[in-house]
Amino acid sequence: MRARIYKPARNAMQSGTAKTRQWVLEFAPSSPREVDPLMGWTSSSDTQAQVRLKFDSKEAALDYAKDHGIDAQVFEPKTRKPNIRARGYAENFAVDRRSPWTH
Repeated sequence: MRARIYKPARNAMQSGTAKTRQWVLEFAPSSPREVDPLMGWTSSSDTQAQVRLKFDSKEAALDYAKDHGIDAQVFEPKTRKPNIRARGYAENFAVDRRSPWTH
């Protein structure tokens, strides 16, 4: 069995990083999807494609894959620089601004 271990990316609709702290082990599909001729639904006989295991660390995911004989490939996450301002949102309304702020 082949699998990939990765850290999920943040949601594109949000600026937060919720649900991106755990590592995920996800199995690669072993059989192609087929289209049902009557209903038009896509289906597969592969049940491993439905399994997503979550781990607290990359090492725990690699240990699990090694213990169960799973050929896993690790994808390292791309980190982004945090955008933290010194005074945050309150800086917009500060009375001691260095430059005048107008609309």
